[in-house]
Amino acid sequence: MTFEIILQAIVSGLLTGLIYALIAAGLSLIFGLMNIVNFAHGEHLMVSMFSSFWLWSLLGLDPLVSIPITILLMALCGVLTHYLLIRYILKAKMLIQICATFGLSIFIRALAQFLWTPDFRTVDNPLLEGRIEAAGVFIGQPQLFASVVCLFAFVLLYLFVTKTETGLALQATAQDREAAEILGIPSDKMFALGWAIGLGCVGVAGGMMTNYFFIFTDVGVNFALFAFVAVALGGFGSIIGCLYAGIIIGLVESLGGLLIDPSFKLLYVFAIYLLVVIYKPQGLFGRY
Repeated sequence: MTFEIILQAIVSGLLTGLIYALIAAGLSLIFGLMNIVNFAHGEHLMVSMFSSFWLWSLLGLDPLVSIPITILLMALCGVLTHYLLIRYILKAKMLIQICATFGLSIFIRALAQFLWTPDFRTVDNPLLEGRIEAAGVFIGQPQLFASVVCLFAFVLLYLFVTKTETGLALQATAQDREAAEILGIPSDKMFALGWAIGLGCVGVAGGMMTNYFFIFTDVGVNFALFAFVAVALGGFGSIIGCLYAGIIIGLVESLGGLLIDPSFKLLYVFAIYLLVVIYKPQGLFGRY
C-alpha cells in the first residue's frame, strides 16, 4: 500500500468529515437550545436534496445556483416544524418528545416515497464536474467545493452564535429559559430561530451534496446516524465539538475501510460511539 493511497484516504476522510460536521452542528444546535433530539434530521437532509433536485429538474437551476433557495426553504421548514409540532411538546416527557420527532421522520419519508417514489436520481451535467490532482491525490471538484462551502457555513454559524447579539440570546435561552424571558428574550422566537438555523445547515449540506450524490428517499439515514455519533463524540450542545467529531468520523470511516476492511467501515464509527457513551458520555466538549 503506497503513501499516495493512504494520503488519498486521509483527504477523502477530511472532506467527508466537514460535511458530517455541518449536518451534526444543526442537530447539536437544536438539542443544546431545547433539549430535544430531532430524529427527523436525516429526513430533513433528504428533503433539502430533493429541493435542489427539483429546482434543477423543473426550473433548470443548478444546485450551486439554487443553494440560497434551498437554505431558505429548509429554514422555513424548520420554523413550521417548531410552530406546528415542537412547541406543543416542549414540556412533555422525553418519551413523548422522542416519539414525536421519530414519528415526524417516518411521516416525511413515507410522504416522500408517495410523492417521488423510491427511485434513485442524479443531477446531470452540473456546473461542478471533474477532478483535480495534487501530489498524486485526486480530488473531485464537487466534493472539494461542497466541503469548503460546508466549512465556510460552519464558521459563519459559530461566529453568529458566539459573537452576535442574537446568537448570545440563543445561548442565554439554552442556559436558562425562564431567566432569558425575564430579561426580555422571547424564547418561543428563539426556538423557532434555532430550528430555522439547524435546518438551514442541513440545507447547505444537502444542496451541495446534490452535485455528486444519489438522491433517494432513504439518503438521509446514514448521514443522520453519523450526525448522532458526531454530536455524542463532540458533546451535546457543543457546536465546535461537532467540527472535530465530524473530521474524526470521516477519517475513521475512510482509513478504517482502507487499512482494515471496507465491509466493516461503519462498524468502526459506531464502535467509537459506544466507547464515548460508556466512558465519556459528555463528549469532548459537551456541557451535559
